[in-house]
Amino acid sequence: MNQKEKTDFSAEQEDVLKSVRISRIILPILIGMGVVGYLLYKEYDAENFSRINWNAHVWFWITASVILLIIRHLAYALRLRILSDGLFSWKKCIELVFIWEFSSAVSPTSVGGSAVALFVLSQEKLTAAKTAAIVIYSTVLDTVFFVGTLPILFLAFGPQIIRPGLKSLSDIDGWGYTFIGAYIFMFIYGCLFYYGLFINPMQIKRVLVGFTKLRFLKKYRRKAIELGDDIIIASKEIWQKRWSYHLGAFLSTATAWSCRFLLLNCLIIGLVELTTTDFFSQFTLFARLETMFVIMAFSPTPGGAGFAEFVFNGFLYDYMPLDNGFISPFIAFIWRLLTYYLYLLVGAIVIPNWIRNIMNARKKEA
Repeated sequence: MNQKEKTDFSAEQEDVLKSVRISRIILPILIGMGVVGYLLYKEYDAENFSRINWNAHVWFWITASVILLIIRHLAYALRLRILSDGLFSWKKCIELVFIWEFSSAVSPTSVGGSAVALFVLSQEKLTAAKTAAIVIYSTVLDTVFFVGTLPILFLAFGPQIIRPGLKSLSDIDGWGYTFIGAYIFMFIYGCLFYYGLFINPMQIKRVLVGFTKLRFLKKYRRKAIELGDDIIIASKEIWQKRWSYHLGAFLSTATAWSCRFLLLNCLIIGLVELTTTDFFSQFTLFARLETMFVIMAFSPTPGGAGFAEFVFNGFLYDYMPLDNGFISPFIAFIWRLLTYYLYLLVGAIVIPNWIRNIMNARKKEA
């Protein structure tokens, strides 16, 4: 194999690299900042802004939010370290999570960063089986967390976890139907992946390829075959693992998602005066945020840019003072700054360095 073949990426790999090029941060930033800017302009009042008392209480809870952000990132890194059987160092896991999060931030949330994750891990000298197992099992773990916990939260706190003031499912509105539809879809594909990984991967491949016989799905036939093959090799990899592997992977997943929601709990406690901090109110807020993220998972915009800021107030208006409409878009801005724009910024720094290291490694091998 000559040097050109060793250092060049394939056409498909080039497409993946283009999907994470730094220029793609411009669109989500414009969308997200545009929506936030409009909401802030619409609601801004100097008197309302001056009512935020930047005292020790506020800074304590903002600091708590930052700590939860760090714990969340480390939990994802721990999951990657577990799923890779320790083949990656802590430093490498932290770096790869930044790349994974960046790819999700610049892709529609309904698409996610799975394709990029497959490509990135394949460049790290992992076997095809290990790469497929990590990416597909990560998707299953995320889905199991939502599908498993939401019914429990619904039983504990009632329909109000779907929308503020909702007393029964008979009063459900458009957002509620959107949530139910998104949850059902998530449940179905979660079951399919679980069935494929743990029960009958060959049958899942047949089903996926069978769907492509439909005229409007024919163009996805090659992708369906590849996905089916990935599920088969991931299944073989996963079946060899002990229960401690699965428990550690799930607990790290649950920790990461819980920190994502609790971060916003902390921001609201810190920035909204007289916020009720009793267990029931805060856990109801936690459950509402989980519901909101289910809907955000099917946003057509990159990383939910604009969409997340838009739905924020509708889901949480009962936790915001009615006489200070400004506070809602302001908290949404701080929240997205920590959990979204930060990853765009860090990704713009990490990814070029990662690509450069990969290319240098290929040149040395040539």
